[in-house]
Amino acid sequence: MSVSAEEKKKYFQETAIALRREGFKVEPSVGGRLAVWLDDHPLCEVDQIGGITYRSDNIPTPEFVAAKDKAYRIVCNTAEYMKQMEQAPPLKVSDLPDRYKVLADFNGVVLAGAHGKYGVEFVTWDWDHDRKGLSHGHYFNGNYEGAKRDFATRSGLIPEQQLFKDEQLIEIYRCCADTLDAGFDLTYEQEKCIRSVQEQIENGMPDIMDRIREQDQHTVEPYSQEQTM
Repeated sequence: MSVSAEEKKKYFQETAIALRREGFKVEPSVGGRLAVWLDDHPLCEVDQIGGITYRSDNIPTPEFVAAKDKAYRIVCNTAEYMKQMEQAPPLKVSDLPDRYKVLADFNGVVLAGAHGKYGVEFVTWDWDHDRKGLSHGHYFNGNYEGAKRDFATRSGLIPEQQLFKDEQLIEIYRCCADTLDAGFDLTYEQEKCIRSVQEQIENGMPDIMDRIREQDQHTVEPYSQEQTM
């Protein structure tokens, strides 16, 4: 399906914001593309809505492959919610700016999005009993995946007990990595299953490696306190 030049412009602007938010450097490139860099290293280019191109010699190590995959997930994720924002009806509530769009509405809970200065912002609310007002807003800024999870559990679409919290997912990911690196005598099916768990977590939490590094940096080392008498 073809898109207008204005829609493509909005998408590329939002994609640049989302990529920069996750630590990538983004610059305009030839033909209206977006050049994506990791630090000072060229990584890939966003050439269409939901698509990238890259050169194999620009991803020579597993670190760059992982970064390219992360950038691609962000590009696809942005394409998903920008399409929704284009098609969604306005959220009509008194005393609420008319820039909000209804992305999902179920069981007395609404997931809304709005274009803002720093990209699309997401929020979930409870409807009042007469559906004329909203309360108990949970705000997610540009975290689309987090907003969707909150809506799913808050509305009862998915029981909260069936979803892991971010902290739990990080520890599961660590355990998978430790198991694969420990040299255990795993069968092919076991290793395949563990790697699929890692991939599933990465898809749902594209910044997981950044979070793990941040956790490691803030780990408090045990220390001994000298006592005096």
